[in-house]
Amino acid sequence: MSALVPLPVLLPLLGAALTLLLANRPLPQRMVSVGCLSATLLVSVLLLMRAYQHGPLVVQIGAWPAPVGIVLVADQLAALMLVVSSAVTLCVLLYSIGQGQGESGESAPLAIFHPTYLVLTAGVTNAFLAGDLFNLYVGFEMLLAASFVLITLNGTRLRIRTGSTYVVVNVLASMIFLISVGLVYAATGTLNLAHLAARLDALPDGVRLSLQLMLLLAFGIKAAVFPLSAWLPDSYPTAPAPVTAVFAGLLTKVGVYAIIRTQTLLFPGGQAGTLLLVVAGLTMLVGILGAVAQSDMKRLFSFTLVSHIGYMIFGVGLSTVAGLVGAIFYVVHHITIQTTLFLVAGLVEQRTGSTDLRRLGGLARVAPLLGLLFFVSAMNLAGIPPFSGFLGKLGLLQAGAAVGGALPWTLVAVGTITSLLTLYVASRAWSMAFWRVPCVTVNSSAPLPMLTVGATAALVVLGVALTVAAGPLFDVTTGAAVDLRERTPYIHAVLPGGPP
Repeated sequence: MSALVPLPVLLPLLGAALTLLLANRPLPQRMVSVGCLSATLLVSVLLLMRAYQHGPLVVQIGAWPAPVGIVLVADQLAALMLVVSSAVTLCVLLYSIGQGQGESGESAPLAIFHPTYLVLTAGVTNAFLAGDLFNLYVGFEMLLAASFVLITLNGTRLRIRTGSTYVVVNVLASMIFLISVGLVYAATGTLNLAHLAARLDALPDGVRLSLQLMLLLAFGIKAAVFPLSAWLPDSYPTAPAPVTAVFAGLLTKVGVYAIIRTQTLLFPGGQAGTLLLVVAGLTMLVGILGAVAQSDMKRLFSFTLVSHIGYMIFGVGLSTVAGLVGAIFYVVHHITIQTTLFLVAGLVEQRTGSTDLRRLGGLARVAPLLGLLFFVSAMNLAGIPPFSGFLGKLGLLQAGAAVGGALPWTLVAVGTITSLLTLYVASRAWSMAFWRVPCVTVNSSAPLPMLTVGATAALVVLGVALTVAAGPLFDVTTGAAVDLRERTPYIHAVLPGGPP
């Protein structure tokens, strides 16, 4: 089974090379892309089953033993992230194929889209599996280099302008991350995460806190937490719908994953817990208040994306098993639902030519299936019982109440208010776009390709399935959270003989 661990990285990279060679043969290129991501999903499911039953799987790349060599680690958290990210990227790829992405008009040349998309997928999976800080940096750079291309597809003036903001901000975050990696190595002499878990404890408290804050700054920019989130609502809405969807669903969650991994493994019980809770509360409030002020569907969802990152940081900041269980569950839920909502927004734009809520109306009558897809996903995001959004939020609020104290209880109140405001903006968007009589006549007769609708519906079903399978999913997230808190399963799997 250990031989399967590198495959979620290798399969998309090999597929990227092959699709580039098939640049002038659209059908085989699509088949290769879909086949690679389908195989990646299958391998990810097998890795999750193995990690859940028997613990982390570790591969030493190049036969160099840890902590010297590069290590890939598939524990329960990494494997769970691989499964949900693979499912989402596969559905978004099918959506883009149905939309004709990468062929003409609003799309990039065919030779660019599929290889770049597969490199993005490889970067995401490499970040989840990375067993050392530098390889985590490499994963970030792979996905960012691909995202720089995807976010500026078609090269329109607006996309170039907003894409430039995205590039500058993320290059800055990468520089901070790389400087942090250098400082960690200078202080400890290692970058292996399991080895660092032992060596960082021996550092003076001031040095350890400085390294922790440097890493949090880098990951906070990538995760778009307040006040480092202003770039996101301006950058994401201008990209094509499949690109915006996969960015919203995955890229910020890689930053959240990095925060979870480093805070639990490298800095357990660190001094930044209070800071994380404050940042979480502000992210929730500022994000949802920004969403309330929006009249464009894509920008509204971009602000809700920022807002709900706060729930995940809330769980991490609590530094308890229950908090981590809620955070991990909410990451899985939010990857699925946020991606779905941006795909639905893309369908609305394809059907009407606009996502401006002031111009839309009456879509429930002319496109009832589209209205159903939007309604189910929006209510799931808002946390209406019994959807997975409600279960994730309830778990986080209960974890905060269990910790007690002024700040956790304040976060419980903020989380409740944010959930109610999310319900308000979701209901307002539904009413304006689907229920009321349109104020301006828009073209709502354009047919929607079945593949795009089918891919979106598959993600809606997956979001509902998270509710149906909440029990087994909570078992997995609980096991992942316990391992994160104990640290020993991860450390012993990577360094069986103990830290040198």
